[in-house]
Amino acid sequence: MAGFLWFTEKISRLMNVISYAALTFIMLLTGADVIMRMGWIRRPIIGTFEIVGMVGAVVIGFGMPLTSWLRGLIYVDFVIQRFPRRGRNFMNILTRAICIIIFIVIGYNLCGYATDLLVSGEVTPTRQIPFYPVVYGLGIACFVQCLVLIADIIKVIGGKYE
Repeated sequence: MAGFLWFTEKISRLMNVISYAALTFIMLLTGADVIMRMGWIRRPIIGTFEIVGMVGAVVIGFGMPLTSWLRGLIYVDFVIQRFPRRGRNFMNILTRAICIIIFIVIGYNLCGYATDLLVSGEVTPTRQIPFYPVVYGLGIACFVQCLVLIADIIKVIGGKYE
């Protein structure tokens, strides 16, 4: 199990590095667009809005697994904290199991949608950038999130969650 936990953490960290790079790209692109609009060039970067939207999806989707791994999300568990340890463990396992099912469904549907986008040749209106790579990436991010949730269940069962 230690190998699975190690792999899940490493893949989550790798995806987070991609998320950081995407966020940096958004900041640089937006800054360059503003400067070019107001400077002596007076011409915006064509398609900035659609690029920022697509890359923003990568930032959110690829940042999700490590944020969950590090428990950086807001947890409202003041009711669960009153439960005995076995009750808390049961609730943690139950909620993670439900989330695994949800993320499997979302990831599967995103991959199917990406395939439809690939087959249809759907692209952005201004820059003609294909949508399918981003949608596939988000589907993969959902499956990696499932790995993180499975790792959480393993930690709960092993008594190393809290």
